[in-house]
Amino acid sequence: MYKVFRLALREYIAAVKTKGFIIGLVMLPIFMSGSIIAMALLKDHVDTRARHIVVIDETQQLGQVLVEAAEKRNSEQIFDEESGEQNQPEYLIDLQEPEPDLQLQMSRLSERIRNAEIHAFLYIGAAAIHPSVDMENASINYHSESAALDDVRGWLRDPINNHLRKLRLEDAGIDESQIPDLFAWSWIDAKGLLTLDEDGNIVDAVASNELQSIAVPLIMVMLMFMMSMMGAMPQLSAVMEEKTQRIVEVILGSITPFQFMLGKILGGLAVALTSTLVYVGGGVLFMQYRGFEAFIPYDILPWFFVNLVILLFMLGALMTSLGSVANDAKDAQSLSFPAMFPMMIPMFVMFPVLKEPLSTFATWLSLIPPFTPMVMILRLAAPVSIPAWQPWAGLVGVILFTLLVVWGGARIFRAAILMQGVPLKFSNILRWMTKG
Repeated sequence: MYKVFRLALREYIAAVKTKGFIIGLVMLPIFMSGSIIAMALLKDHVDTRARHIVVIDETQQLGQVLVEAAEKRNSEQIFDEESGEQNQPEYLIDLQEPEPDLQLQMSRLSERIRNAEIHAFLYIGAAAIHPSVDMENASINYHSESAALDDVRGWLRDPINNHLRKLRLEDAGIDESQIPDLFAWSWIDAKGLLTLDEDGNIVDAVASNELQSIAVPLIMVMLMFMMSMMGAMPQLSAVMEEKTQRIVEVILGSITPFQFMLGKILGGLAVALTSTLVYVGGGVLFMQYRGFEAFIPYDILPWFFVNLVILLFMLGALMTSLGSVANDAKDAQSLSFPAMFPMMIPMFVMFPVLKEPLSTFATWLSLIPPFTPMVMILRLAAPVSIPAWQPWAGLVGVILFTLLVVWGGARIFRAAILMQGVPLKFSNILRWMTKG
């Protein structure tokens, strides 16, 4: 084992002393939180050009309300309270009478949008006030080049619906002033479960939030994914280069193929764990500094590190064995994609698992060894209580599977590491794994 640790230490020092490792250590959290940082930097950089919206109101009762609502917004809500500078665009509403050929009218307005003459147009059907009378003509349609993401569409919702309620009450002969709470919204607050303290007293439930429910599980899984990319994936190309450059022939003069493979795996594992300790330690300190210590999943961190080590060991064995099979960079590229399945599949199903961590799908997927480390952590970090036996069953299963991968990978590595020019075929890999 002394030779294995010497080789692992050499791999570790060679990796962490490079400028690329330091740059990657700094840039990785930036890449992971890039969209959040961009939103924070650009939140005050809003396009303040006026938005011209044409309204075709077949009810003849909503258009003028929108004009007045827009004028009120433009006078009260588009300027910064401290600096007085405009920080939101004006909404300018133009009313158009419906024409006999409504499709032709809408076609002309669509062309004006394409020519940047107006921003959008809104069509209000004749039966919008009482949809049950004529459902086909009760639609309210907002047309723009990016209608689904347009802020104007969201703003139009409140003045339109508020006035529709008023009109419907008037038609029903009801005085709105006598029932001011008729349309008051009642928000449903998200709260956890009540607990008992050490003295047996009931402790009221605390409010649930997105940070605990979504952010923590996603950050843990994303960190496992990035550490796998940093600690395991490079082993494939590294072993391939040492094989093609015949460096491995010199190394194997003093150690066995298995010792060489194990040293490479441990070196990559040490590199990834170093980065993980930096990120987890920095994250814990930041959360404590910001007063979010209650959201730090101390009970999940041991499971996180155990599963991360097993995942890196499993992927490291897989990557080093496949690297010994590759003859050039083209072979390494062809092998890298299927080798990433243990990481990619959990990434694809993150949100379904996070939404229903106790579902049959999530449970069985977390017990399938290649996917266990990432999926089980996702379920453990979710704000639910999963059966206590499942993490242990998953751990036993993935350890046995990792030993199988190491055993098979070692046989492939021993047979293929000194072979030059052997075609990359699945049959050859299978033969080396089963027969050595």
